[in-house]
Amino acid sequence: KTKYSKLIFGKSDTVPEELHQMVQEGFLTLRKHDCFFQDLVRIKGKDFVTPVSRILIGTPGCTYKYLNTRLFTVPWPTEGYDIKYCSPQIHDACKALIRLNDYLHIEAVKALQGQNLLETKEVKDTTVIDREQNFATSLTEKESVSKDQSSCCVPEDDYLSLKNRTSYNLTLLNYMDPLQMLYLKQEPYFGMGNMAVSWHHDENLVERSTVAVYSYSCEGSAVEESNEPKLKGRDPAVWHVGLKVAWDIETPGLAIPLHQGDFYLMLDDLNMTHQHCVLAGFSPRFSSTHRVADCSRGTLEYIFGQCELALQNLQTDSDSMALSLKSLETAVVKQVEEIHNEVEFEWLRQFWFQGKRYLKCTDWWLKPMAKLEEFWRKMEIMTSLVLSEVGKEEQTEEQRNETISCLLLVLTERQRLRKEWTAR
Repeated sequence: KTKYSKLIFGKSDTVPEELHQMVQEGFLTLRKHDCFFQDLVRIKGKDFVTPVSRILIGTPGCTYKYLNTRLFTVPWPTEGYDIKYCSPQIHDACKALIRLNDYLHIEAVKALQGQNLLETKEVKDTTVIDREQNFATSLTEKESVSKDQSSCCVPEDDYLSLKNRTSYNLTLLNYMDPLQMLYLKQEPYFGMGNMAVSWHHDENLVERSTVAVYSYSCEGSAVEESNEPKLKGRDPAVWHVGLKVAWDIETPGLAIPLHQGDFYLMLDDLNMTHQHCVLAGFSPRFSSTHRVADCSRGTLEYIFGQCELALQNLQTDSDSMALSLKSLETAVVKQVEEIHNEVEFEWLRQFWFQGKRYLKCTDWWLKPMAKLEEFWRKMEIMTSLVLSEVGKEEQTEEQRNETISCLLLVLTERQRLRKEWTAR
C-alpha cells in the first residue's frame, strides 16, 4: 500500500468471458500466421535481437519507438480508413484487440477515479465526490463539468487529462515460449528467477499515462504441477510481473503471479517512479500491452506535414520545368536538410529495415511509404541544388561560408547514419 499503491491487479474472472475468448483466439491466429517478430534493437551503440517476439497493433498511421527501433502499427479496423487484411481472421484478431482496448480504457478510468476518491475521502464537499462518481459516464461530455465544481482537491487539468492519459492508441503484443530460449537472465536484485524481460521503464509514452497489460499464458496441467524446487515466495512455473522502486534495491521488490486472462494497470506516474520486469514461467505466454504512445513526432500526419514544410522551398519554372530553390537563407536550408534526415532515418530506413514483415498482415503501409520516398527524392534534389548554388559567383564569401558550415553539419550526420544503417 505504501510503495506500490498505483499498481492495480485484475483477476481473469472479472473480465467478460466472451472478451477472453475473442482475444485469446486473436493471439493464436496471429501466432498461426507468423505475425510475431523478434526486433533488432540498439542499446549503447550495439545491436541485439529481442528474446520476445512482438507485433504492434493500433491507430492507422501511428508508430511506436523503443530502443532506437520504430515499429509501425498494423492498423486496427477504424472507421474512415480502407484497410485490407491478408485474411478475415487477421481482421478479427485486430478487432478483438480494439474491444480489449476499450475494456481496459474503462477499467483504467475507474481505477484512477478510485484513487482520487481515496485521496479525497476526508473532504466533505459532495460536488467533488459526485463529480468523481459521474466521471465514467461524463467522459465524453466534458462540458458537463462546470467551472464551480472544479475548485477543490482534483486539479482541473488532471481531471481533463484523465481521458487523454487512459485513451490507449496502440498495443504492443508480446509472445514468448521460454522452453525455446536457451538462456534467460536471472533477476539480479531479489532472486526472483528467470527474466523474460529485464528491468525497464516503458518509453515514448504520454507523461503520466496508464499502461494496461492483459496476460495469457497457455497453461496446461503439466505446467501447473511443477516439480522444480520452489524459489522462496515464487513458483517458477508461473509467469509473474516484477516491480521495484526505480534506482532502489533496499525497498523489497514485488512479484505478482499472472494466470491466464489476468490483467494489471500501472497508473499515473508508476511507470516513471518504478521499473518493471517480466519473470518467465514454463508455458508459452502472450501479452497485450496497451499504451498512450507519444505520437507527436510519430504519425504519418506529422511526417507528411514536415515534408510539405520542406518542399515549400522548391519551385518549378513553368516554362523550362527546371527546379530551383526559393531561398538560400541558412535557417531555411538547415530546416529542410534536417527534415530530409528525419524522413530517411526515422521513417524510410526504419520501415524497410524490418518493414517487409508487416505484409504478413496488411499492405496498408506501402502507399504512404511510396509517397514518403517521392518526397525524399525531391529533398535529395534540393540538397544538390544548395550545393550548386553555393558554388556560384553571386554568393559573397560570408554567405557561402555560412551556408556551407550549416550544411556540412547535417550532411556529416547523414553520412554517419547511412554507415550505421548499412551496418545494421
